[in-house]
Amino acid sequence: MYIGIDLGGTNIAAGLVSDEGKIILKDSVPTGRERDAHEIVRDMAELSKKLIADHGADISEIRGVGVGCPGAVDYSAGTVVHLTNIKMDNFDLAAEFQKTLDLPVYVENDANCAALGEYVANGNSAESFVFVTLGTGVGCGIVLGGKLFRGFNGAASEAGHMTLIMDGEPCNCGKCGCWEAYASVTALIRQTKAAMEAHPESLMNKDAEERGKISGRTAFECARAGDEAAAEVVRMYTRYVAEGIVSLENILQPEIISVGGGISREGEYLLGPVREYIEKVRFNRYMKKTEIVTASLHNDAGIIGAAMAARV
Repeated sequence: MYIGIDLGGTNIAAGLVSDEGKIILKDSVPTGRERDAHEIVRDMAELSKKLIADHGADISEIRGVGVGCPGAVDYSAGTVVHLTNIKMDNFDLAAEFQKTLDLPVYVENDANCAALGEYVANGNSAESFVFVTLGTGVGCGIVLGGKLFRGFNGAASEAGHMTLIMDGEPCNCGKCGCWEAYASVTALIRQTKAAMEAHPESLMNKDAEERGKISGRTAFECARAGDEAAAEVVRMYTRYVAEGIVSLENILQPEIISVGGGISREGEYLLGPVREYIEKVRFNRYMKKTEIVTASLHNDAGIIGAAMAARV
């Protein structure tokens, strides 16, 4: 068995995972991201010990621990280079973890972990596989020949920061016009708010008032109810998503592109128009098509993929 840990800004989620990539047992604790990095890593190790004890397992049955982190990591050294929302820069996570629980520890980018998790679950016969997650940002992971593609410095697959519109919307990375600035759920909420202000008669305003919030689902739900302003938001958003995906397809020609993140639960209402648009504009339209699918693991992808990153 392996332990997979998904380090998020809100929670640390961990699971005991079989060699086949199935979660046996999982648990979570709050991250407390304002805390010192040593405390956060100690909680990771203690949570891992709890999983082992709760399953009635012996530490000798655990072959390794994988940790997925939201930022830049050095996989070969087991260190964190920089995390955006957690105070953990130039930090030897593996060594710190082993002070509490002496097991082999592998540190990986969280989007890479999610990609590996989805690959093991659904795409393990594919020679080339791309995972895109639409969430607070746009994450991406690439699996080639059954192995993560990390680039020479471990920082590959940042498709969210390829330029979609030159000098466009500002992105958290410091650049403008990134795919993430248009196709993330954060961007979708911004687009929804703008449409609500422009169309006070829209069902989106009533929906937000009733629910007490605006979410990535607001425009989709109101569009299904027949609201024209919401339908336009959805139309533009799906095109933004499709523009990025068609670039990935044109560059990599992968067998499968899997789309995850909370908004992927819209299923065909999201991906149907994406596929339709891609079919019109993709460069190699006469060649065999890339299969574009909805991810299936949702929140478990990071846990499973982190565990599989330890399966070396």
